[in-house]
Amino acid sequence: MNKGAQVYLVDDDDDIRFHLTDLLRLLNYSVSAFGNAAEFLMGAPPIAPAVLVLDMRMPVMNGLDVQQALKSQGWGLPIVFISGESQSQEIIDAMKGGAVDFLWKPFTHTQLKAAIDKCLALDQARSDTEKRLAQVSQRFASLSPREVMIFELMRSGHGNKAIASLTGIMADTVKKHRAQVLAKMQVETLADLLTLCKDFAPPADHP
Repeated sequence: MNKGAQVYLVDDDDDIRFHLTDLLRLLNYSVSAFGNAAEFLMGAPPIAPAVLVLDMRMPVMNGLDVQQALKSQGWGLPIVFISGESQSQEIIDAMKGGAVDFLWKPFTHTQLKAAIDKCLALDQARSDTEKRLAQVSQRFASLSPREVMIFELMRSGHGNKAIASLTGIMADTVKKHRAQVLAKMQVETLADLLTLCKDFAPPADHP
């Protein structure tokens, strides 16, 4: 998982930042290091999978400020907070805000690696889900209004006879529409369709 995986490191302490950058590169991560929050927020391109190793106590913008800024940008980047002197409320707020882990300085490279790898796995899963739902949305847009209706009834677990009864469409015609839905959604079976469309919500303005 870690070979070439992206780690963003934000810490205003030069010595710690340089040390961690060298360590993480030795562990085969790709590292982009920043000395303050503004540099990171302006200069870090969204990459997946990625993780942010973030110092809690920094001037101007602290770690919690960065966490909120990422949320406002819609960037669900997993965060590992690091700190030497945080208050308990800061830790609580960080974890409530969705932080994956919180490490006290000094921590071991084993602790850091475990936290980072956990974040990378989570971000890979998030990225995979976003790509899948984008594909579903694109394919869904190709369905005709009648196929959309059939699609929704298929997802609800209705068989051919039930769909025919609910829609007033002949059973043979329902079969044809089902086949068209599967073909346009690029799946072979209903089970495949349900797996592909897990958590998919059609747009409010769909036909």
